[in-house]
Amino acid sequence: MFTYETTDRKEARRFRMAQFNGRPATVKSAGATVTGRVRAIVESRSGAMAAWVVTIVPDEPKTATPAARLAPRLCFAAEDDF
Repeated sequence: MFTYETTDRKEARRFRMAQFNGRPATVKSAGATVTGRVRAIVESRSGAMAAWVVTIVPDEPKTATPAARLAPRLCFAAEDDF
């Protein structure tokens, strides 16, 4: 799991909407990009400004699957009139 803290209201709202709709969210922090499902958003008012702690579960990276080899097309129903 990846934990991210933000003080931006718009960004917190974007994460809430992604969690509500079940869409993945992307976070860019310290040169790393994490894409995954938002698990939780917790507001902390310990300081003078409100901050939100977002927990994201990263998606598994998609692996490239080898292309399936197609079978040759055979037509058994065709009649040969020679």
